[in-house]
Amino acid sequence: MLVYPSSIDQSSRTLRYPTGRLVARRGEIGSRWRRLTAGRQALLALPHLRCGDTYAQLATGFGIGIATAYRYIREAVEVLAGLAPTLAEAMHVARTKAFVILDGTLLPIDRIASDTPYCSGKHKRHGMNVQVLTDPFGRLLWASPALPGSTHDLTAARVHGIVEALAEGGLKCCADKAYQGAGRPVRVPFRGRRLKRWQRRHNSTHAKIRCLGEQAMATLKGWRLLRKLRCSTNRITAIIQAVLVLHHASA
Repeated sequence: MLVYPSSIDQSSRTLRYPTGRLVARRGEIGSRWRRLTAGRQALLALPHLRCGDTYAQLATGFGIGIATAYRYIREAVEVLAGLAPTLAEAMHVARTKAFVILDGTLLPIDRIASDTPYCSGKHKRHGMNVQVLTDPFGRLLWASPALPGSTHDLTAARVHGIVEALAEGGLKCCADKAYQGAGRPVRVPFRGRRLKRWQRRHNSTHAKIRCLGEQAMATLKGWRLLRKLRCSTNRITAIIQAVLVLHHASA
């Protein structure tokens, strides 16, 4: 197999952060010797998450076995996922904002047709439902654990406790029509064909605000591994949390 130099569109700060966490992790477990240093291990995980490079490709480039590459990447992901902000921490940050934007997205997964719980009726494909909270400028604040793709956005928001957290914090939230019935904290556009002029103006203004939340979705899916996940569905939440931590580290 041929090996060639490449690059990742991330700053050196994005590499230093996981390196420091991995050094601390090795100190905690008393690891004496590794095939790769903590810095090289962090560099191994970054192209997997950012570019979607496979274990075989990375193993060849770093001169290690595929099983070793898998273990190192999984360890790095788990270490980063443990540093992800909780919903309570995200609500604390959100209190300093005028409002937040709530939206859901479907992360495609590699599943067969028989896996009905993972099939989204809206998107007509298999995936995992992830809820995202952003600030008024579309900056990513928090991403939820992944649920099967057949889960409705409103159901997912209730399962994660987002609606209750918004109500308890007295926060204002903008969301799309999928969250109709969420309650007072979540403001949604008016539904129907024969709307009054002021209702149409309200919907237009609401859409301009809510579209900024799409920037967070683009930021999330800028990490190419999330565009087509081929791993176990049990690992997807950790991957999302690791990506969120790296995104905040590079900001």
